[in-house]
Amino acid sequence: MKRAAAFIASFLLAALPFGASAADARADAGAAEGAKGKSIVVYFSASGNTKAAAEKIAELTGSDLMEIVPEEKYTEADLNWHDGESRTSVEKDDAGIRPAIKPDTRNLADYDTVFLGYPIWWGTAPKVLWNFVEKHDFTGKTVLPFCTTHSSSEGESGRTLQKLSGSKGTWKDAKRFPEHPSDSDISSWVNETGFALKK
Repeated sequence: MKRAAAFIASFLLAALPFGASAADARADAGAAEGAKGKSIVVYFSASGNTKAAAEKIAELTGSDLMEIVPEEKYTEADLNWHDGESRTSVEKDDAGIRPAIKPDTRNLADYDTVFLGYPIWWGTAPKVLWNFVEKHDFTGKTVLPFCTTHSSSEGESGRTLQKLSGSKGTWKDAKRFPEHPSDSDISSWVNETGFALKK
């Protein structure tokens, strides 16, 4: 009987380190998953070009997707840059304008990486984006701006948005895509950011 009790005790003592190390391994795995974090592609698109790029990025990375929707939709007349009285022309000339946007459909606080997409208007991001970044706290997040444009460069658009955010979070340089980027263009950029493509 004593021998049996001693055997059981020694077995339990030997099992304890194994159980502890297995628990530690599970904790480490959970920590690693948490460090990877969640990602989201947030975008504003008036003509559909930025939307298409955003959807492809979300597909390639397995990220959630959220559209920034203005309260008042932009019409073709609004986007007429030849007209000095068009809505976008007026917004360009008034640094204080912040077009109203509808409430978020997702909680940005739940994400660690934010892909932030927009078209280039008048050499910078639309005022809709200015409103969005001023309303959110990017502390602790990595922000990866990208833009679509017919012929303009990304200019200072990414840095402007970073300043408007109070320089909270870690902002990367903005990536310029043409109006209709190829899938390979987008996947190459995602790889360059160090963000793993979805398998």
